[in-house]
Amino acid sequence: MITPLDIENKRFSKQMMNGYSVEEVDDFLDELTADYSKNYKENSELKSKLEELTKSLEHYKSIESTLNNTLVMAQTTAEDIKKVAQQQADQIVNEAKSNAQKQVDDLNNEVIAKTKEVEDVKKQFDIYKAKMESLLISQLELLKDINKEDNV
Repeated sequence: MITPLDIENKRFSKQMMNGYSVEEVDDFLDELTADYSKNYKENSELKSKLEELTKSLEHYKSIESTLNNTLVMAQTTAEDIKKVAQQQADQIVNEAKSNAQKQVDDLNNEVIAKTKEVEDVKKQFDIYKAKMESLLISQLELLKDINKEDNV
């Protein structure tokens, strides 16, 4: 392949009339034309390939951007879902605590009511016991009076 230095250093032999050999000049031009054609064709192919690769690169950059956006959207959605799930879990826990506290309060009230009932029954029993004791004492007194009357 001819280099620019070859072209610069190329010397043609002179003909008799201070001219260059037409055959040498034509051969050199043919060689130069062949190399230039080859380089031109190669340059065109490389430009075409570069354009194709540039389009592919833009396409892949577009895909990358889409994937990045999708990933960000997926992460945001996942975070939103986690927040909603945490809120629901907190709500369930709070409702469970509230229900448990209500049940404890109801049971405490029931215990208080039953304790009062027991105290009332004890009081009624004490009253009944006192009445029975009084009745028995009065019956005993009657029996003593009857026995005194019989003994007299």
